Amino acid sequence: MGRINKRALLGRLQRMGTGSRADLAKSLGLSQPTAGKIVDQLLAMEVLEEVNSLAKPDRRETSHGRGPAPKLGRPGRLLRLNRTRPRFLGIQLGVSETSLAPLPVGANGEDHWTLRVPTPDTAAEWLRQLRKAAVRIRRDDFWGVLVSVPGIVDEKAGRVLFSPNLHWTEGTDLPALIRQVWNAPLFLVQEERALALGHQSVDPSGEDFLLVDFGEGVGGAVVVASKLYAHPLPISGELGHTPVLGNQRPCGCGAVGCVETLVSTRGLLQSLAEAGTEGPHTWPALADWINQRGVPAWLAQALDAAAVVIAGALNVLGLRRVVLTGSLAELPSSVFRYLSGAIVQGAMWGRFGKVECELAPRRRTAGLVAVGIDRLVIPMAEHERRQETLLHVASTHGSG
Repeated sequence: MGRINKRALLGRLQRMGTGSRADLAKSLGLSQPTAGKIVDQLLAMEVLEEVNSLAKPDRRETSHGRGPAPKLGRPGRLLRLNRTRPRFLGIQLGVSETSLAPLPVGANGEDHWTLRVPTPDTAAEWLRQLRKAAVRIRRDDFWGVLVSVPGIVDEKAGRVLFSPNLHWTEGTDLPALIRQVWNAPLFLVQEERALALGHQSVDPSGEDFLLVDFGEGVGGAVVVASKLYAHPLPISGELGHTPVLGNQRPCGCGAVGCVETLVSTRGLLQSLAEAGTEGPHTWPALADWINQRGVPAWLAQALDAAAVVIAGALNVLGLRRVVLTGSLAELPSSVFRYLSGAIVQGAMWGRFGKVECELAPRRRTAGLVAVGIDRLVIPMAEHERRQETLLHVASTHGSG
């Protein structure tokens, strides 16, 4: 129970932002001596840190950004996840760009990368880029290296099985490659799963959701009962590779007609060019065009196709909430309104309840840190994970 209570306390503090020992004990149903002992252990590990209660409150502690009324008397000491000292190295291996950042345990909110380098076409050149990055990130005491990777990823084995947009990773031992630069425990995380973990760790609502990310590809991940959905086979959330009738565009996966060839950044710019529009066929130009003229017919058709895929996933999973991240958030709000309206129209929940669609920033770094906490800070055996899940389900039903 010790490790389960530690993880519960960390999760609660992550949602609260800051809190006192008494607040944590009460919210978790623990005695104050038990909660205090856990806090002391986590302080000694430098997982937590103490801050003055008069410090500017975390936005998660406030209502609509307004802080609580100041308390009279001697200022107390509040706790939060340690934001002072980087403990992990986060790496995002993207199709065109690789991003790196030292990350503290208390990383949260939107992504902020320290360094960005081009993603080359070979493993050898990528290693060379990492060596150059290491000169600028001068640390050799990371607790672990956490890597977000696109494609179908066997996270337990640390292998990329298939990557439609980055094929060279399929035959590369990425952990061995990275350890030539940073010799530390290393974990690969499928990129959409990292995004979902990040959103789940930062968003205090905790309701089940389907996350869909738009960018150089289109992918998804599912959180159910506050846990990331996992399957014995590493194939899940591949929404972008659902075929669309009448679409003849070839996809990097080897198929023809995948929906991501229409709604990825590359697909949308291709459609912009094919529409015969004047001027540059760039992402800012597309945003300006929509601002001036509204959602064109070709974009509406692409969004309709994406909505059918997303609504179908919601119907299969029985979910009513979808979180949209990535490149679509950079386009005018009319695009989100159109897409969310089409999703609601196709989702069964819309017939007798409410379907929630929301735009959110990418929180990949928070997701990577969540993996670091789970695998390195407070690792658990499989039977402990099952017990943790049962306790969570019981507490959720009890609170309802």
